[in-house]
Amino acid sequence: MNGLAGTPRLVRLALRRERGIAPWWLLLLVTMALVLVSYINRAMPTPERMAEYAEVINRNSFFRALGGAFVIPDLGYMAAWRSGGFLYAFNGLAALLAVVRYTRGDEDTGRIELLRAGVISRHAPLTAALLVAGGVSLTGGALTALALIGIGLDPAGSIAYGAAVTATGWVFGALAAVTAQLAQTARTARAIGLAALGTAYILRYAGDASGLYWMKYLSPLGWSHLVEPYWHDRWWMLAIPLAVTAALTALAFRLIGRRDLGAGLIPERRGPATAPGLRGPLRLAWRLHRGLLFKWAAAIAAFAVAAGGMSTLMRQWTEAPGVTVDNLLKGFGGSPGADLVDFGLWALILLFAHLIALYPVLMVQRLRAEESSGRAEAVQATPITRLRWAAGHLVVTGVGTAALLAVAGAVFGTCYAFLVGDPATDITRILAGTLGTLPAAWLVGAACALAYGLVPQASVAIAWIVWTAVAVLGRAAGPLYGRWGGTPFEPFHYIPNTVAGAPFDATPALIMVAMSALLLGGGLIALRHRDFG
Repeated sequence: MNGLAGTPRLVRLALRRERGIAPWWLLLLVTMALVLVSYINRAMPTPERMAEYAEVINRNSFFRALGGAFVIPDLGYMAAWRSGGFLYAFNGLAALLAVVRYTRGDEDTGRIELLRAGVISRHAPLTAALLVAGGVSLTGGALTALALIGIGLDPAGSIAYGAAVTATGWVFGALAAVTAQLAQTARTARAIGLAALGTAYILRYAGDASGLYWMKYLSPLGWSHLVEPYWHDRWWMLAIPLAVTAALTALAFRLIGRRDLGAGLIPERRGPATAPGLRGPLRLAWRLHRGLLFKWAAAIAAFAVAAGGMSTLMRQWTEAPGVTVDNLLKGFGGSPGADLVDFGLWALILLFAHLIALYPVLMVQRLRAEESSGRAEAVQATPITRLRWAAGHLVVTGVGTAALLAVAGAVFGTCYAFLVGDPATDITRILAGTLGTLPAAWLVGAACALAYGLVPQASVAIAWIVWTAVAVLGRAAGPLYGRWGGTPFEPFHYIPNTVAGAPFDATPALIMVAMSALLLGGGLIALRHRDFG
């Protein structure tokens, strides 16, 4: 049999499945590129203002690390500098998830075993996955370049920027092809790939923040930043990701011949022979969730330490041009007489809160995964009912969300207090401000739980739409489109900025808790009355 027999059919099948996923990634890339150009135009309407911003950014290591390296007062370069960190990472993430989905994910579900009953070679699924993921990455880069050319930016710089965006997708798609051969499950393959993506971002960020620019050469994301579109247009830098993509692809094809279908090269750790502690839905849910919760806690703690370290630069940050400071004061609440640094602390707390709000979203999706895999049905062969089973997961999710916010507030507050502030007061007020966002995070998760109870087939898509809408409409992303105060259509908008001196008001929190209870109750009632599985 031809080594690539059946590849065209698998490509068509993957494209058919991808049509409901890829357009959203492409829309995200193009929209973010255009939104940040618009943001630069609004924030820096004159050459003098742009030069003023460039000067502030270049002498502030915190700002330099956000976008990568120094800046020049040029619209194209400033827009690419500001959006590149997002677009490179998002395109890499999209390719990574796609390759795992059509390789290891399909092996886990038995789809590849079924397909190979026909004329499908051993290498065809991996080849199809790489072609589809690579094609989507190329499309994302091309559409980004065309959109930027369409609004009048330099064509050469726009093409270089689109090529840099494409390159990250290819690298992480090839990396995912390798992790799919190493791991026993799709979940493990994704975890390894995401860890690599996170490490690449940290290396790039640390290199720009510390001035140790050699670290950027160790990061696939750093390679794209080093292209420097609209300025130097270093096309030769793209040879590095292309060579790495080729090497990883060759390695993946070599590894696929050394394992059995459905197996991985890294053996799984054997579990205990008995589990006397798995008595009741709460203990079962805790056993299923604890691994991911600990990983989240470690990641949040690491980011909190990084944020605490960057707090030493807060004074530099408050020296930004006056319009930025004015918008911060007007949009982020708090007392007008509060220290400007406190408004910066609240902005970081909101970023943590929006990120942690993703945890309950993912955990509610775990309910759907347990149901669709049949594991939940097996559990209900015991005296545990479906309501007790779901309630156990929801309780652990709620407590886990609170624990993550506590970790973020305690670690961030401690680092800031000992580096910049006063340990006697700053630790408690930052921790209290972070925990104050908990009702809003619970409400996001409760909305996803209602969707799971009512429309399980669409619950995953609805959950992502809910979280994305909250993030986009909130203060975390609002400054990108001129809404420094966010919008009243997301729950974090109503959390008082107690860190910057706003008086504490329990009413919004109580209302959100009551709404969360109603949504959870509605979801559980719907779950009880619908078909299961």
